[in-house]
Amino acid sequence: MSTSSQPLSRRAFGRLAAGVVGAAGLGALSACSTGGGKPSAGTPLRIMAINHVWSQAIQRRTKEFEERIGRRVSMTLLTADQLASSYNVKLNASGTDVDVMMVRALQEQLLFGHNGWLADLSDRVADTEFDWPDFQKAPRDASLTAGKVLSVPVVTERPALYYRKDLVEDLGGPPRTMDALMDAARELTQKKKGFYGYVGRGQRSGAVSQWSSFLYSHGGDFVVDGKSGIGSPEALAAYEYYGALLAKAGPPGATNMSLEQAMPIFAQGKAAFYIDADAIYSSFLDPKVSRVRESIGFAPFPAGPAGARPHNIPSWSLGINAFSLLRDDAWEFIRWAAGPEMSAALQSDGIPGARSSVWSDPKTLASFPPDLSEAMRLNAERGLGYDRPRVLQVGRARDIVGRPLVAGILGESVPPVARDADAEFAEFLVRDNRHKES
Repeated sequence: MSTSSQPLSRRAFGRLAAGVVGAAGLGALSACSTGGGKPSAGTPLRIMAINHVWSQAIQRRTKEFEERIGRRVSMTLLTADQLASSYNVKLNASGTDVDVMMVRALQEQLLFGHNGWLADLSDRVADTEFDWPDFQKAPRDASLTAGKVLSVPVVTERPALYYRKDLVEDLGGPPRTMDALMDAARELTQKKKGFYGYVGRGQRSGAVSQWSSFLYSHGGDFVVDGKSGIGSPEALAAYEYYGALLAKAGPPGATNMSLEQAMPIFAQGKAAFYIDADAIYSSFLDPKVSRVRESIGFAPFPAGPAGARPHNIPSWSLGINAFSLLRDDAWEFIRWAAGPEMSAALQSDGIPGARSSVWSDPKTLASFPPDLSEAMRLNAERGLGYDRPRVLQVGRARDIVGRPLVAGILGESVPPVARDADAEFAEFLVRDNRHKES
């Protein structure tokens, strides 16, 4: 999961599109140009991005890039919903008024690629100076759709085990296995006093991305040999484990908890353990919102029956609008913004990048707490490059996959719910694959 958004289905794109112009402040739809011709020197390079610390840092540096290419840059920062809706409006109209697109490789890229909305970057990333092999393998693989490179990762994330150092001293340190996590979380839970051994996402669709690491570490996957894998014994064990963890050691109302509800519980010192994206770590060090900044520790994702197999994903990537009339300049922007120098500079400011070289440079890791940087490094080495099913209709898939999670958290029998979800997901995959081929 990415930390940055809720899943949006193709249908949701359409529902949101009607209000995008006013919400995003991007002008009338008629402003989208579909005409040909070469833009004048005064035409800005238009970049649309999520309002994120990475985008903000790049925006502050755009003057440097403008001097490099001799063209003005116009960068618009939006919420995730506004961004997705704007793309739907503009790209359905073959609009040329966006050049560089910040996209979620695991949420929208497959659909965008299927629709022909993203330019193929395969030849461009082959430039030796860009050093495509320097990008971590898992995020690099996630950039591919149908054998084509459609995006370049710029922000990555993995799940971190956040824990209270003051509470685990007598337990021999942070748990290294899921069995140890369950035992410690249950031992430290005092529900009558409003203290919980574990807090985490439990919302049906939103929890899927974090549950994925539990699934992989139990030896399962969303799709196995092209068919649904969520009815396998490994998936069932992962569902039951995650459900029991929140049911026995978690707060009430866990099935309604997204990132925004779970994170404050840990920040306010009301939970001993919390697993979520490592990109949110700074929230727990902020004295304005955190009561645990003096006692927080960071550890790698704990090992399950199949070992420690967390996700290591590109939460945000850069692509080029296939209809852009400034594709060469758009690529120059990506070369600059995702290049080795910029990646090192931004990671030195605490923004996790995608290049292996910046993860092996002690200077770029100095801004992270030492135990966090080590946890991130290990999780990146062990990680898989996706945290949700890789399908066209990601939102619908997450909704199906998340149903047995809710049953487990509510203390219901998981097997019958998992069987129904498995059958529904199997049918969904058939339909989704037909859409890919159409």
